[in-house]
Amino acid sequence: MDLEALENGARRAALQVVARMLEQRLNADHSDEQEPPRCGCQQAARFAGRKAKTFQSVLGALTLERAYYHCPACQRGFCPRDRDWGLEGSSLTPGVVRMVAAVGAAVSFEEGRQLLEELSGVAVDAKQIERTAEAVGRQVAADERQQTVPLSATAPAPTLYLGVDGTGVPMRAEEVAGRRGKQPEGTAKTREVKLCVVWSAEGRDSQDRPVRDPGSVSYSAAIESAAALETEAAGSKFYQRVARETARRGFLRAQRRVILGDGAPWIWNLAQELYPDALQIVDRWHVKEHLSQVSHALYGFASSRARAWRERRFQELDSGCFQALLRAVARQARREEARKLLGYLKSNRSRLDYPRFEALGLCTSSGVVEAGCKVVIGTRLKRAGMRWSLPGANAIIALRCCRLSGRFQDFWERRAELKRVA
Repeated sequence: MDLEALENGARRAALQVVARMLEQRLNADHSDEQEPPRCGCQQAARFAGRKAKTFQSVLGALTLERAYYHCPACQRGFCPRDRDWGLEGSSLTPGVVRMVAAVGAAVSFEEGRQLLEELSGVAVDAKQIERTAEAVGRQVAADERQQTVPLSATAPAPTLYLGVDGTGVPMRAEEVAGRRGKQPEGTAKTREVKLCVVWSAEGRDSQDRPVRDPGSVSYSAAIESAAALETEAAGSKFYQRVARETARRGFLRAQRRVILGDGAPWIWNLAQELYPDALQIVDRWHVKEHLSQVSHALYGFASSRARAWRERRFQELDSGCFQALLRAVARQARREEARKLLGYLKSNRSRLDYPRFEALGLCTSSGVVEAGCKVVIGTRLKRAGMRWSLPGANAIIALRCCRLSGRFQDFWERRAELKRVA
């Protein structure tokens, strides 16, 4: 006996029976003929019979008959029930739209098609998954711009961290035309996604180091600029994004506010504008990465002298011997790599006091942000062969941030309520 075949056959048969029952029940309801509605142009529409359309539902195909109205004024036809049931402009029911949004946020559109069919028996082609997931993503992005009140009335964690970073996403040729980039000829193949992450880390590991609290991480990201003209009172688009995300998380209500970054000037400029009283920390891993690069430039990649020089600088950094670290790097200033590092260290002096930060029990690494770049952006948008349009990338990024931040259910309920109100 092939149990798997029996399971799948029974499921298909059961779904077909329920689908026909639901179809009959819905088609028997003609209450949508009782009150002739007004068209969008506010003129009275006239009843023009009932029209059938097949929709893909979680139960399978449903052929539904709806009252059809025609507006003599603007010559537009419409079915009020499509709007009432969330079917307007689509052949997918709300249940399937939600499933499509889930797979479209998680995997490629073709993989999403395969997953939907394999796990639920619902057949939706890859192009329709793309269109639907991006449409939901645009709705998520619009909702994100509106929802700025704190997510919880309760006090936030004593210490909240804000991390900001950027990562490139491969784009279609027309999206990078004329832009300067990192290719040998100076052209670009990617656009930078700017990501902000908020989290808490009240837990401690066996060595009493702060550990990210489970479920505390939230993300917001988009391909947008962090630069703005001085005449723009509202700040850059990314500035506004960070302000919204920190408002939602109650960042200002935390007893301590910490901003972690890789040392890029634009991050500290943004931090100074938004939260000048927050403690600023340069990610320790990035500083050590710069020190390693200088050691390789001085003594070769795998030499014992490079390793010895690097380890000595790490010790000085970790123990707070900043002047000794500066002198050691300055002695190598004949090399361009060392000169750049010297400027980097001097400009971030107050942000490199790791002994003090550790004594305060604070995180000194932006691993949560680095992981966010990989988990939120990289695993979905930076796979081999992918090339994105700007609207498509931003829609999927918004959808993915919403789901990974645990906010999708709230968004979906607001979406349904807004449709009912409309």
